[in-house]
This record gives sequence, C-alpha cells and structure tokens, in this order.
Amino acid sequence: MKALITGASSGLGRDMARVLASYGIDVIIVARRGERLEQLKEELSELVRVTPICMDLSSVQNCRLLYERVKSEDIDILINNAGFGVAGAFIQGDLERELQLIDTNIKALHTLTKLFLKDFVRRDYGYILNVASAAAFTAGPLMATYYASKAYVRNFTLALRKEMAKMHAHVYISALCPGPVVTEFQEVAQVKFAIKGKPSALIAKTAIDGLLAQKAQIIPGYLMKASYLACKLLPLSVLLEASYHMQKRKEKAAIK
Repeated sequence: MKALITGASSGLGRDMARVLASYGIDVIIVARRGERLEQLKEELSELVRVTPICMDLSSVQNCRLLYERVKSEDIDILINNAGFGVAGAFIQGDLERELQLIDTNIKALHTLTKLFLKDFVRRDYGYILNVASAAAFTAGPLMATYYASKAYVRNFTLALRKEMAKMHAHVYISALCPGPVVTEFQEVAQVKFAIKGKPSALIAKTAIDGLLAQKAQIIPGYLMKASYLACKLLPLSVLLEASYHMQKRKEKAAIK
C-alpha cells in the first residue's frame, strides 16, 4: 500500500507517516519545509519507501501539480492534514492570513479530495482521512475562521462518505476530530490550550487505526467524545458563550 500525507513535516502529519511506515505502508510526504521532509525520509527509509515533495499547498495550482506528479503512483490512502490556525478578534485579524488559512484548510483539502476520489472510485478502492478538529462541533469566537474551516472539513467529509455508501463504493472517507494536540499549532496560531493537549503520536495511531477500521468520525479521548455530545445537547447560546470564554482563557494564557 501507499499513502500520501500533506502537512507531513511536523506534528500530527509527521507522526501519521511514522505510524504508516511501522505498518509497512510506503509514504509520499508533502510539506513546505524540505529539510524536515528529508530528515523524516532518513528516519523512515529503513522501513518503507519514502518520497518527499516540498510544496506549498495554499495554492490550488500547486495542488493540481501535486496530483499530476503522483497520480501514476497508485495511491491507496490520502491524508489531508495540512492546515493552521489564527487567533484573535475577527475585526482585528489580518485578512491575507485568514485567506491563506481558507486556501490551505479548505481549498487544498477540497481540491485533493476531488482529484484523488475520482481515481479511487474508478478503481473501487481507497481511503481518505481529512483532518478536522473538535473545533468543528461549534462556532469559535476569537478563532472564527479556523473553527469555520474545520466545520467545513467535517461536514464535507461526512457528506462524501454517505455518497460513497449510496454508490456501494469500496472507498472509505473519515474525519479526524481531535481536541488539543501537542504540536507546533499553538506557536503558529499564537494560542495556549486551555486544557492539556494529547501527545501527537497517540492521536496519530488512533487516527490511522480508525481510518483503516473504516470509521466515519474519529474522536480521540473520552473528554472530546463528551464535548461532542455536549455540543449536540446544549443550546447554541450556551455553546457560543462557553466557546468565547475558552478562547479568552487561551488568549490570556498566551500573554502570560
């Protein structure tokens, strides 16, 4: 088997590549930071074949170029992990950075899913893991664009999964919805988590195992499962107030 992983130079993407390699699955690792990809290749090459591709996927054109470059490789697994967050009041945020977030978190994921899914359906085999977040369960004041992007990822993924089921296709699409993960995300988004994050390696194994088990939605940890249930049961006004105060706490923690 062979997997393509975006955002593979650090954090969750890097650890998912490690898990796949430990399962004997060849990996194509994609990210902007070529030096880190080469380091990961050196680490994993004794286990499997590793192909690093240095590319910025915030450009739809680059997403198309990536697909053209690897479409002959017979990819079995696509993992759309590339993404980042920005924090702060929307009215004060940088528009260009927010648009880059939308390009990376939504448009790149949408484009790659579209291109590879057509091949998977034609072949009647394949797996797609789209990395959403527990942030997808509600709106997120003070991180409005990020939360909205992850809601898109989750809803898009679940809708496609139903389409595949109705077609009786042997193509399985899963949404990963973790809570806080210990990665570089906090530094990029300039936040500090209000609750302790789980180790990236643990989330990565849970994600890959859940994908291969053909789960629709992968929510690691009892606390996040409880949060998901709470988001379904509590009134919207309560959820928004709680979300606002949680983000405010992160903001204050980051300032200290």
